[in-house]
Amino acid sequence: MALKPTIYRVRVELADSDRDCFESLKLTLAMHPSESLERMTARLLVFCFNYGPELSFTKGLSTQEEPDVWAKSNSGEIDHWIEVGQPEAGRLRKACGKSRRVSVYAFGASATTWWGLQGAAIDSLPRLQAWQMDWDEVQQAAALINRTVQLGVTIVGGTLYLDNGSANAPVTPRRLGETNAD
Repeated sequence: MALKPTIYRVRVELADSDRDCFESLKLTLAMHPSESLERMTARLLVFCFNYGPELSFTKGLSTQEEPDVWAKSNSGEIDHWIEVGQPEAGRLRKACGKSRRVSVYAFGASATTWWGLQGAAIDSLPRLQAWQMDWDEVQQAAALINRTVQLGVTIVGGTLYLDNGSANAPVTPRRLGETNAD
């Protein structure tokens, strides 16, 4: 029998002053049985950093044909393909062929090594931006998440401040390479 995902219900009060975006969001995240809390938290952070009304979580780990998060146009075209983790350059190359814009947010203790091995190939891809989230910051953010949580998310100067009412954690993604975003 296959294991089922763990469901997290997250209310987010988003105040992104960098993009003049202020929203109240009710999100349901399914944490895949093979996914860590830190990875699911990274998906949530990436969603908040890129929020727009067309943005949505996908099936993620349960399908190879979709990213973790994407934005689609009304006609069904992929406007923004967003990967979380350390994908292979070949996967990102395919994503660049399917989407107008591609972002990858690397995290984890081995993210620097991943970029050292894959960075040159990834950085040469068109319309792609690569970011790295500090592993310690992602772990601190994950410590604020539980199955039902209300979060304040403030984004100022490229830093996301996450607050669950009793503790907080900042996350500042660092841009990798000489990205070729159009």
